[in-house]
Amino acid sequence: MNKNSKVLALKYRPQVFEDLIGQDIVADTIINSIKADKLPNAYLFTGIRGVGKTTIARIVAKSLNCLNGIENLCKDKLCENCDAITNSNHIDVLEMDAASKTGVDDVRDLIEFSRYGPTSSKYKIFIIDEVHMLSKQAFNALLKTLEEPPEYLKFIFATTEIKKIPITVVSRCQRFDLSRIKSLELFDFMKKIKDKEKGNVSDDALKLIVKISEGSVRDALSLLDRGLLSLENNKELDLKEAQKIFGYFDKSQLIEIFKLILLGDEKKVIEIYRKIYDQGVEPKIFLNDFLELLYYFKNINYLTLESTNFSLNDQEFLSIKEISKTIDNQVLVLYWQFTIRTLSELDLVSNQNLSIEMFLNSLMHLVSFKIKNDHIETNDLSTLGLDKEQKIQINKNSIDQIKNISQEKNLKSEIQTNVKPKFKSPINSLDQLLEACTQNKEVKLKYEIEKNVNLVSFEKNRIEISFNDRLDKNFVKDLSLKLFEWTSERWIITLSKIKGDLSIKEKEKDKKNKLLEIAKETEIYKNVLNNFSDAALVDVKIKKEDD
Repeated sequence: MNKNSKVLALKYRPQVFEDLIGQDIVADTIINSIKADKLPNAYLFTGIRGVGKTTIARIVAKSLNCLNGIENLCKDKLCENCDAITNSNHIDVLEMDAASKTGVDDVRDLIEFSRYGPTSSKYKIFIIDEVHMLSKQAFNALLKTLEEPPEYLKFIFATTEIKKIPITVVSRCQRFDLSRIKSLELFDFMKKIKDKEKGNVSDDALKLIVKISEGSVRDALSLLDRGLLSLENNKELDLKEAQKIFGYFDKSQLIEIFKLILLGDEKKVIEIYRKIYDQGVEPKIFLNDFLELLYYFKNINYLTLESTNFSLNDQEFLSIKEISKTIDNQVLVLYWQFTIRTLSELDLVSNQNLSIEMFLNSLMHLVSFKIKNDHIETNDLSTLGLDKEQKIQINKNSIDQIKNISQEKNLKSEIQTNVKPKFKSPINSLDQLLEACTQNKEVKLKYEIEKNVNLVSFEKNRIEISFNDRLDKNFVKDLSLKLFEWTSERWIITLSKIKGDLSIKEKEKDKKNKLLEIAKETEIYKNVLNNFSDAALVDVKIKKEDD
């Protein structure tokens, strides 16, 4: 291993455009504009951390001021200007960190300094890193100079928060959006660096580093640096050791947890999770990986092993593909929503580990899992990788019980389980439901049902209605609670994309319109119009004849 004192992120920082990875279009555009002498007043580089914003800013500064010109830009033997810019001590290239100099006075000093031409180079260049940190007054002070600077003056801005920069500033710059580095490209780059450093690192460990870095070259190099420093006596940094160092765990463990959740094996689920936690895996990392796994279960038929961003190996990919055949998409969507909610609430508790255990328990109680034919044959156990000795108890009544999370939460917290039904008559239709609302004086609920409910189906303990954005936001929860109170049974209220029947009010309106049309064809109405031309028929009432 090379004992150079520089960290890898600095040691292998690109010095010319050819050294950049993943930003070919940006590099080509800038090179062509310099060759054509069509330079913008200001460059604006934006993107996530570690993709080359500040690095490209320095390369642009060197390209503009190199004594050898853009065609022969210094790479190894640096000219005076390139050497000074590389070491951040060029008199005409000023680098400013907007995070520490945010005020209007700092910008005014910079503008004052810009009035004097370059001393030893063609252009005077101001590189402002994290430019979004400048104050509103500082941006305003910069606007005029930015729009019409002297010919010798160029601005180069870098930011990770493009939305925080005033549009008046962005419009005065030539903007370049730097993309995340593709996984395969970053993997090849990391492999070259590993070989140069004579590091004994397996390909699987490098793939894990690429995954964790999320497309950031600097993050990837920092992780590799950390991994190489942990090695002793030429020991190989393999996947298992890398997972331990970086706080990540084997995806096969997560797949096993998922299978056991589907089976409702609470004891084994918690046992495996505690082993993962003991490895030093943070709860947020666990939940994010769980979300990633849910995504693969949902979309595995449209993915290839290469497109999973090195997250899965061959066996894990095949396991997910087999298990996904038995899981209904609605279950996966339900799990996804519940996981997102848990992730957002994780910081509310002091012991996040306990939250994860409760989260896993909740998944097992939300729903078992929905089988395509509503049952499992003994011969189907192989698809889940289970032995025949393992008993699977799936109650058909629990299948397809995909509960709205808010319903489940409120049913448990707001209603006691042993409640005698208050409404003695059965509720097997929408009319009977309205009758229950009337008897129990639930005026608001009755109004919502009559006006905004488009019924798709009404079955035993299950009501499906079309999605309607006019529905009260608490309608589903309130109706579930009242049905439980009236019948002492749990009801599933689902919103569907299927177009349901007209609402009761819509039917009444439709019926009224038809009666009006019929009435307008009668002789009585025609005679009225002959005598009163401005008359209008607004309502029709059916007269009940005596028996």
